Amino acid sequence: MSRLAEERVDLVVTSPPYNLGISYGKYSDRQDRRSYLGWCGEWAGQVRRVLRPDGSFFLNIGAAPSNPMLPHEIVIALREFFVLQNTIHWIKSIAIDEFCSHRPVAGQVYSALETGHRPVATATRSHGHFKPINSLRFLNDCHEYVFHFTKSGRVELDRLALGVPYQDKSNIARWSHTRGKDLRCRGNTWFVPYETIQSREKERPHPATFPVQLAEWCIKLHGVSRVETMLDPFLGIGNSAVAAQRCGVKKFIGFEIDDAYLTEAKRRIVNGRGPGSRK
Repeated sequence: MSRLAEERVDLVVTSPPYNLGISYGKYSDRQDRRSYLGWCGEWAGQVRRVLRPDGSFFLNIGAAPSNPMLPHEIVIALREFFVLQNTIHWIKSIAIDEFCSHRPVAGQVYSALETGHRPVATATRSHGHFKPINSLRFLNDCHEYVFHFTKSGRVELDRLALGVPYQDKSNIARWSHTRGKDLRCRGNTWFVPYETIQSREKERPHPATFPVQLAEWCIKLHGVSRVETMLDPFLGIGNSAVAAQRCGVKKFIGFEIDDAYLTEAKRRIVNGRGPGSRK
């Protein structure tokens, strides 16, 4: 990054190693905390230098249940360079209870008005994928953070690029900002599950990947038409590049130190796909 000109990048979407002991090919993911945070400051300083004043920097960071403060410590370390404008929760897996309205049994002496129609859970459905842990202390970790940094904290976004319909259609007329459209901001909880794969070695040959869709949503939220140059300083197997390709980004810059990951990244870019993966 030090070789790039200042303020030439419109968008950065990346996910560095988390320092959680993951087995990468050519990188040791076991530094002491102070060294790791200092290293984060080094590359973050370069990201700030190359990012345009109205650019966005989306940083995906996860944590281990036994090390929950790591993402927040990185955010604090990066306050020297950026303003944290949004915190997005990437939901990998979620369990949703399905409800029905519970009505009184016919012939009972009390009325529905007296008892009310209360919702009753009828089934629970799980969506998405997660890695289960065997612990009596910690819950399964089913989400990661995507921190949206900017230089000023005042960068406008294309919020409706990821818009969803209103559940209560009366809101369309109630709120003037809808301008008559059935579309609202998705919010800061993004359910983006991994795609199901048959072979990690063949389909996702990287130990820490995020879905292409996650990077696509970051591009769209910043505004596709405003992204001429995009950067990923930790390219991995190239899924941020695939996302840029799908969104029609004109120029993409990526860095990767592992030859095997880089080869896979090039293959994915040529094929124009990246099943379930991230980098």
